[in-house]
Amino acid sequence: MPNITVDYSAAMSHAFDQQAFAHALHTSVVEIAAAKPEACKTLFRKADLTAYGYEDPLEYDHAIVHVTLGLLAGRTDETKAKLTEAVLELLREHVEDEGFVLHASAEVRDLDPSYRKFERE
Repeated sequence: MPNITVDYSAAMSHAFDQQAFAHALHTSVVEIAAAKPEACKTLFRKADLTAYGYEDPLEYDHAIVHVTLGLLAGRTDETKAKLTEAVLELLREHVEDEGFVLHASAEVRDLDPSYRKFERE
């Protein structure tokens, strides 16, 4: 834990330093939410087409990024809020201003008690 998913517009791929973002994000999760470094896992999912309002999505004037952090239950609302604020700040740092409007959001959610995992080597 945690399971982190980053959904983002393809239009921002060239401006998004994913590796540096993931490293900084894992560091923040360890510091803020008391996770173990080896437990941090991030999946980046690029969306080829994203839409904003009524604007033409092929003009690439807007880019969307949403980060979801799934943690085992037990963190306070304050901890979750601090973590989402840290995520938004990291996005500001790791997405260059490349002429598109960036719509960034983040949420921390508790994993369901039914959550299970396994690792294969």
